[in-house]
Amino acid sequence: MLTKKNKPFKSPLQKDQDRKEFFVGLLSAVLLGLSFPPIPLPYLVFVALAPYFSVITKNKSLGEINRFTYFVALIFNITTIYWVGSWTPDADPFLMVAGSVLIFFNPLVFLIPSTLFYLAKKYVHKDVALFLLPWFWLFYEYIYSISDFKFPWLSLSNSLPYFEQYIQIADIIGAYGLTVLIVYTNIFVYLLIRHLRRNDKIAYVYLALLFVIIILPLYYGISKINNYNESNEKIKVGLIQPNLNPNKKWEVGNLDEQIDLYFVLSQSAIDDGASIVIWPETALPVYLLTDKYKTQTNRLQRFVDSLKVPILTGMPHANFYPNQSTAPEDAKPVKGKASVYTSYNSILFFKPNNEVEQYGKIKLVPFGEKVPLVDIIPVLGKWFKWNVGISSWNTGTEKKIFQLDIDSTQVNIGGVVCIETIYADFVAGFVDKGADFIAVVTNDSWYGNSSGPYQHKEISVLRAVENRRTVVRAANGGISCIINPLGKTVVDTEMFTKRILVGDVPLNKKRTYFTANPLVFPYISIGISVLVMLMSIVMKVVKKK
Repeated sequence: MLTKKNKPFKSPLQKDQDRKEFFVGLLSAVLLGLSFPPIPLPYLVFVALAPYFSVITKNKSLGEINRFTYFVALIFNITTIYWVGSWTPDADPFLMVAGSVLIFFNPLVFLIPSTLFYLAKKYVHKDVALFLLPWFWLFYEYIYSISDFKFPWLSLSNSLPYFEQYIQIADIIGAYGLTVLIVYTNIFVYLLIRHLRRNDKIAYVYLALLFVIIILPLYYGISKINNYNESNEKIKVGLIQPNLNPNKKWEVGNLDEQIDLYFVLSQSAIDDGASIVIWPETALPVYLLTDKYKTQTNRLQRFVDSLKVPILTGMPHANFYPNQSTAPEDAKPVKGKASVYTSYNSILFFKPNNEVEQYGKIKLVPFGEKVPLVDIIPVLGKWFKWNVGISSWNTGTEKKIFQLDIDSTQVNIGGVVCIETIYADFVAGFVDKGADFIAVVTNDSWYGNSSGPYQHKEISVLRAVENRRTVVRAANGGISCIINPLGKTVVDTEMFTKRILVGDVPLNKKRTYFTANPLVFPYISIGISVLVMLMSIVMKVVKKK
């Protein structure tokens, strides 16, 4: 029945049900938000989805399930990544707009698992659909992480870094496997409560499954922690946190003064015994290796040569070519000239009496560093530009391992830039190529003293555990830290302080199962999801006949 306004008529009972579902969805969203850092309540993630499941398992249409899912995801996003627009006094307006759009766009990808759940319920079997949902959820997380719009910040596993004992199993199953365990745990909680209310004996089966899925990872984790033996091979690393305003440093200023600051801080770290010094992301706001800045490049190389201590630093980098025929396909034109260039958010490695080595960031931030689909629709690059001039980086092409000899010991360093740390299989690739530890250069100061920098730092905990490698972070304004292979933060800095950190980094050589096989769980999720999609298509065709 339709009203005069052409809206479906709802009885008082239906309206009351809608109100209840609103608060149920709100409960799920808030519990999810509270489970993420910096709030130390990771345990909530194991029950947060149970209220959500109580609604979507009812006999609802695809539209009803997806509207409810979007609502839950939207509140979850608002409570967890509210900071993406920066909202600091010096923030770029483009960043604010992009952040606001992201908060409303990001919930749309949560409709992938809810749609697959609906299809499985309708075309496979309603009782089977719920048990396939963990794989649908992982399918969305992984597919999103390899898309042009990628921002898998809210992968469920990222809620767990504070749960040290539980996450140790990540050296086998990785963050992807943790997501599957989280969703299954929520399913068992939901089914346990539902069947206890009905006095069904099957409730005890779900209680047993719940016990197993929690206790087994905990047992494994406690065993790993108690039997951990730190490597005897170590180097002392110095992390530099200059605390420069990320918006102001891109303005025209005295570059030599910034270099002087880095030299003073680096000298202090070397005096404390550092064998290698690490500066943060885009430490200097220039293409340092170009002819224009040869004087500054020579200053830095002389500093390294004189102290015989290498410097690993985040730095913009550009390559220039006389014309398009000699350049890579993604080269950009130099304004007013026939020449073209490529530019990268890079890591530069200055070694004593050696040529400078370079790594170009591969996982770029959508809109912030590269406009999605710009390779297909180039005009988009002209429409979306960030005032600080970093919204059009080229994509790096190769994972680089920086090698260093210290006291007859070869040290292999996997250097990654900022958001690259949130991609589990990507970081594992550096370790698989031989990295003894992971060095992260980052600049989280764009987002003020919000949840963002703390969440970003804690995600590195998972990378340390997955690969059993120490992760060191050099952050412009914090949080700089050293995280050991168990995921424990050994030492860290406070936000917006000028600091140096010097500490020992154990050198590990062994590969974990996850390092060697990071995509086992994603591939399973793809297989199951594609199979369900194909089955739904076939069943729909058959029903039409």
